[in-house]
Amino acid sequence: MDLVIGKILKPQGIRGEVKVLPYTDGAEVFCDLKRVFIDGVEYKILGARVGDGTAYLALRGVPDRNAAELLRDKELTLPREEAPEPEEGSYYIADVLGSEIVTDTGKVLGTLKDIRQAATDIYTLETESGEILFPAAKGVVLSIDIENKKMTVSEKRFKEVAVL
Repeated sequence: MDLVIGKILKPQGIRGEVKVLPYTDGAEVFCDLKRVFIDGVEYKILGARVGDGTAYLALRGVPDRNAAELLRDKELTLPREEAPEPEEGSYYIADVLGSEIVTDTGKVLGTLKDIRQAATDIYTLETESGEILFPAAKGVVLSIDIENKKMTVSEKRFKEVAVL
Protein backbone atom coordinates (compact mmCIF):
# COMPACT_ATOMS: atom_id res chain seq x y z
CA MET A 1 0.00 0.00 0.00
CA ASP A 2 1.31 3.44 -0.90
CA LEU A 3 0.93 6.45 1.35
CA VAL A 4 0.41 9.98 0.09
CA ILE A 5 3.05 12.06 1.89
CA GLY A 6 2.75 15.44 0.20
CA LYS A 7 1.62 17.53 -2.73
CA ILE A 8 3.71 19.58 -5.17
CA LEU A 9 2.56 23.17 -4.95
CA LYS A 10 4.67 24.77 -7.68
CA PRO A 11 8.10 24.98 -9.29
CA GLN A 12 10.73 26.78 -7.23
CA GLY A 13 13.33 28.68 -9.21
CA ILE A 14 14.66 27.80 -12.67
CA ARG A 15 16.62 24.61 -11.91
CA GLY A 16 13.68 22.19 -11.58
CA GLU A 17 13.23 22.32 -7.82
CA VAL A 18 9.63 21.83 -6.57
CA LYS A 19 7.90 23.21 -3.49
CA VAL A 20 6.05 20.50 -1.56
CA LEU A 21 3.25 20.77 0.99
CA PRO A 22 3.96 17.91 3.42
CA TYR A 23 1.16 15.66 4.65
CA THR A 24 3.56 14.39 7.32
CA ASP A 25 4.19 15.66 10.85
CA GLY A 26 6.83 18.01 9.47
CA ALA A 27 8.69 18.93 6.31
CA GLU A 28 11.97 17.71 7.79
CA VAL A 29 11.12 14.07 6.99
CA PHE A 30 11.72 14.83 3.30
CA CYS A 31 15.41 15.42 4.05
CA ASP A 32 15.76 11.74 5.02
CA LEU A 33 14.04 10.28 1.96
CA LYS A 34 15.95 8.79 -0.96
CA ARG A 35 13.05 8.64 -3.42
CA VAL A 36 9.39 9.46 -3.95
CA PHE A 37 6.79 8.37 -6.48
CA ILE A 38 4.63 10.66 -8.61
CA ASP A 39 1.84 9.00 -10.61
CA GLY A 40 3.59 5.67 -10.04
CA VAL A 41 6.92 6.89 -11.45
CA GLU A 42 9.97 6.78 -9.18
CA TYR A 43 11.98 9.99 -8.72
CA LYS A 44 15.30 9.92 -6.87
CA ILE A 45 15.73 12.87 -4.52
CA LEU A 46 18.96 14.70 -5.39
CA GLY A 47 18.53 17.39 -2.75
CA ALA A 48 16.06 18.48 -0.10
CA ARG A 49 15.68 21.50 2.12
CA VAL A 50 12.91 22.90 4.30
CA GLY A 51 11.50 26.34 5.01
CA ASP A 52 8.23 27.81 6.28
CA GLY A 53 6.68 24.38 6.81
CA THR A 54 7.28 23.24 3.26
CA ALA A 55 9.92 21.09 1.58
CA TYR A 56 11.90 21.95 -1.53
CA LEU A 57 13.02 18.95 -3.56
CA ALA A 58 15.42 18.53 -6.46
CA LEU A 59 14.38 15.40 -8.33
CA ARG A 60 16.31 13.35 -10.89
CA GLY A 61 14.66 13.78 -14.28
CA VAL A 62 13.34 17.26 -13.49
CA PRO A 63 16.07 19.49 -14.92
CA ASP A 64 14.29 22.84 -15.27
CA ARG A 65 11.27 24.95 -14.41
CA ASN A 66 9.26 23.66 -17.39
CA ALA A 67 9.66 20.04 -16.26
CA ALA A 68 8.80 21.04 -12.68
CA GLU A 69 5.68 22.86 -13.89
CA LEU A 70 4.34 19.57 -15.28
CA LEU A 71 4.37 18.20 -11.71
CA ARG A 72 2.27 21.01 -10.21
CA ASP A 73 -0.57 19.72 -7.98
CA LYS A 74 0.69 16.11 -8.18
CA GLU A 75 0.82 14.02 -5.00
CA LEU A 76 3.97 12.35 -3.73
CA THR A 77 3.67 8.77 -2.53
CA LEU A 78 5.88 6.18 -0.84
CA PRO A 79 5.44 2.47 -0.19
CA ARG A 80 4.08 2.13 3.37
CA GLU A 81 7.20 0.27 4.56
CA GLU A 82 9.44 3.19 3.49
CA ALA A 83 7.36 5.92 5.09
CA PRO A 84 8.73 7.52 8.25
CA GLU A 85 7.00 6.49 11.45
CA PRO A 86 4.54 9.15 12.62
CA GLU A 87 5.13 10.87 15.94
CA GLU A 88 3.61 9.40 19.10
CA GLY A 89 -0.15 9.90 19.02
CA SER A 90 -0.16 10.61 15.26
CA TYR A 91 -1.30 8.24 12.53
CA TYR A 92 -1.36 8.02 8.78
CA ILE A 93 -4.87 8.49 7.43
CA ALA A 94 -4.57 5.21 5.52
CA ASP A 95 -3.95 3.39 8.81
CA VAL A 96 -7.20 4.57 10.42
CA LEU A 97 -9.60 4.50 7.46
CA GLY A 98 -11.99 1.57 7.78
CA SER A 99 -11.80 1.60 11.58
CA GLU A 100 -14.90 0.72 13.54
CA ILE A 101 -16.05 3.71 15.57
CA VAL A 102 -17.51 2.98 18.99
CA THR A 103 -18.53 5.21 21.88
CA ASP A 104 -17.01 5.09 25.34
CA THR A 105 -20.27 3.41 26.41
CA GLY A 106 -19.74 0.55 23.93
CA LYS A 107 -22.24 1.64 21.26
CA VAL A 108 -21.08 0.83 17.70
CA LEU A 109 -21.61 3.90 15.50
CA GLY A 110 -20.21 2.73 12.16
CA THR A 111 -17.04 2.80 10.07
CA LEU A 112 -14.58 5.64 9.40
CA LYS A 113 -14.93 6.32 5.68
CA ASP A 114 -12.93 9.51 5.09
CA ILE A 115 -10.83 12.20 6.75
CA ARG A 116 -10.72 15.71 5.34
CA GLN A 117 -7.69 17.60 6.50
CA ALA A 118 -8.40 21.05 7.90
CA ALA A 119 -7.46 23.11 10.94
CA THR A 120 -9.46 20.48 12.80
CA ASP A 121 -9.77 17.30 10.73
CA ILE A 122 -13.28 16.37 9.66
CA TYR A 123 -14.13 12.66 9.91
CA THR A 124 -16.81 10.98 7.81
CA LEU A 125 -18.57 8.16 9.61
CA GLU A 126 -20.53 5.67 7.52
CA THR A 127 -23.58 4.28 9.31
CA GLU A 128 -26.51 2.11 8.27
CA SER A 129 -28.65 5.25 7.90
CA GLY A 130 -26.11 7.39 6.01
CA GLU A 131 -23.04 9.53 6.61
CA ILE A 132 -22.29 11.60 9.69
CA LEU A 133 -19.56 14.25 9.75
CA PHE A 134 -17.74 15.18 12.93
CA PRO A 135 -14.62 17.19 13.72
CA ALA A 136 -11.73 15.66 15.60
CA ALA A 137 -12.21 18.43 18.17
CA LYS A 138 -10.79 18.25 21.66
CA GLY A 139 -12.33 15.47 23.70
CA VAL A 140 -14.15 13.76 20.81
CA VAL A 141 -11.66 11.03 19.85
CA LEU A 142 -10.56 9.22 23.01
CA SER A 143 -8.37 6.48 21.54
CA ILE A 144 -7.27 4.88 18.29
CA ASP A 145 -6.25 1.22 18.09
CA ILE A 146 -4.48 0.78 14.74
CA GLU A 147 -3.90 -2.95 15.21
CA ASN A 148 -7.60 -3.72 15.78
CA LYS A 149 -8.93 -0.93 13.50
CA LYS A 150 -11.01 0.58 16.29
CA MET A 151 -11.60 4.20 17.29
CA THR A 152 -13.31 5.16 20.54
CA VAL A 153 -15.15 8.48 20.80
CA SER A 154 -16.80 10.26 23.71
CA GLU A 155 -20.53 9.73 23.22
CA LYS A 156 -21.34 13.05 24.92
CA ARG A 157 -18.87 15.12 22.84
CA PHE A 158 -19.78 13.25 19.66
CA LYS A 159 -23.44 14.19 20.05
CA GLU A 160 -22.43 17.84 20.60
CA VAL A 161 -20.36 18.16 17.41
CA ALA A 162 -21.72 15.60 14.92
CA VAL A 163 -23.47 16.86 11.80
CA LEU A 164 -26.15 14.49 10.54
